[in-house]
Amino acid sequence: MTKALSPEQQWVRLKSSPICRGHGMVQHGELIWNFDAQPNPLCCVYRIQIRFKRLGSPSVIVINPNLNELAGNRHLPHVYSSTPVRLCLHFPKNDEWTLHKSIANTIVPWTYLWLAYFEHWLATDEWLGGGKHPGEE
Repeated sequence: MTKALSPEQQWVRLKSSPICRGHGMVQHGELIWNFDAQPNPLCCVYRIQIRFKRLGSPSVIVINPNLNELAGNRHLPHVYSSTPVRLCLHFPKNDEWTLHKSIANTIVPWTYLWLAYFEHWLATDEWLGGGKHPGEE
């Protein structure tokens, strides 16, 4: 059985990842990592914050721009919360992300993909990201 990665180990992996250059810290057992993501050159730049507590699940929050303002009167697709905007990136029951997996190799690329789907949704009202929402089986 592979050992769970600690917030400190996740911090080291995020710090060395070329796709999420940013800054962060681990304090009181919680990792906080901030970085800018641009899913493609035609998209805007998003300020992302990842929070992760030991033996928990990563939380991905879009700090900037305000996605609710970009969406206008539309309900944001595939989020756990809209204030703050916390992205739904995986289905926990399917073990797509587990404690032994690197956030830099899973959650970060999934964040870029979610943002690309969001940009498409803004233009077309069509969510291509699939997935299940909380409460759906």
